[in-house]
Amino acid sequence: MPERAIRVLVIDDEEAMRDACGQILRRGGYEVDTAADGAEGIRKIADLRPDAVIVDLKMPGTSGFEVLDSLPAVDPHIAAVVITGYATIDTAVEAMKRGACDFLPKPFTPQELRIILARGLERRRLVLEAEALRREKKALEEHFITMVSHQLRSPLVAVRQYFEVILAGLAGHPDARMLQMIQRAGDRLDGLLRLINDWLDLARLQQKSPLDRFKAFDAGAMLDRLVQTLAPVVRDAGLSLEWEPPAGPGPIVQGDEESLEQAFANLVHNAVQYNRPQGRVRVALFDDPDAVRIEVEDSGIGIAAKHIPFLFDQFYRIADGEGTKPKGSGLGLAIVKAIVDAHGGRIDVRSEPGAGTVFSVRLPKPRPGETPG
Repeated sequence: MPERAIRVLVIDDEEAMRDACGQILRRGGYEVDTAADGAEGIRKIADLRPDAVIVDLKMPGTSGFEVLDSLPAVDPHIAAVVITGYATIDTAVEAMKRGACDFLPKPFTPQELRIILARGLERRRLVLEAEALRREKKALEEHFITMVSHQLRSPLVAVRQYFEVILAGLAGHPDARMLQMIQRAGDRLDGLLRLINDWLDLARLQQKSPLDRFKAFDAGAMLDRLVQTLAPVVRDAGLSLEWEPPAGPGPIVQGDEESLEQAFANLVHNAVQYNRPQGRVRVALFDDPDAVRIEVEDSGIGIAAKHIPFLFDQFYRIADGEGTKPKGSGLGLAIVKAIVDAHGGRIDVRSEPGAGTVFSVRLPKPRPGETPG
């Protein structure tokens, strides 16, 4: 199918200028339409949806500035070239602010018009290509998320369930060596499933912000529930869990309660993972004047200063000693950072090797009139 000719609309109240521009551009292979004033030009822009508009600023009635103002509603990427016999720096700047891609003072040569128009159309082409690539990238990401979730994760879950059946003795009685091998394979499979689940969480956060689920809620009640849920996990790791709620009522936070609970659960799991034997995990809530502050502290191995700038990068992991392998998927803190950023908050880290680590999250308070949902 032949490619559509590039359509250009020339808007000028001088008939001679319209005819001259039309002849120059038609020789260049463009499809040209004209309008004798701004009002007619606005109607034709809506009807014809041209690739480019050449518009005079000084016209009786509807001005060229008003024509420029009308373009985004039809196509924000129309290449708009302004022509005028009253060129000044101020009018050029104003035209650019209103979306013009270039400015051509009268009189001009045919070659100048062709060069300016070609430059504007090339800019339009690059912008449209970039948008198409963004749409394609988003479609590929959505397809990949679906593929990972259904075609990769689901079979792994099924394999893990078969392992559980064997380990429970429901499929015969394998010897001790075989049971040990199955247990190790199951542990590696669990690690792979955690990595897949973490990646899916992060990908979904990047695809869709939790902004549409925002409401005002009690941060103290959310953290109290989280502490009670995770207390057995911390205790089974041989650690103590300290919860320090504020003295008065829990402060109100504006956000998505589910995703924030996930963020703080990740921080607590991180504190457990990098702690010392018989160490402690502390969760504290503060009602600061300008924000709600939550701290998750551990008494663990600490973090060297060189690592701190990279902690929230995807797949960045730190070994807990010489010759040891890094723990975790390297996505837990990236997920925390994505959630905090989506809430307009901030997360900071204080740590020294051998002296434990404190993650401090600051979240905005609700605007006046917002109450817990």
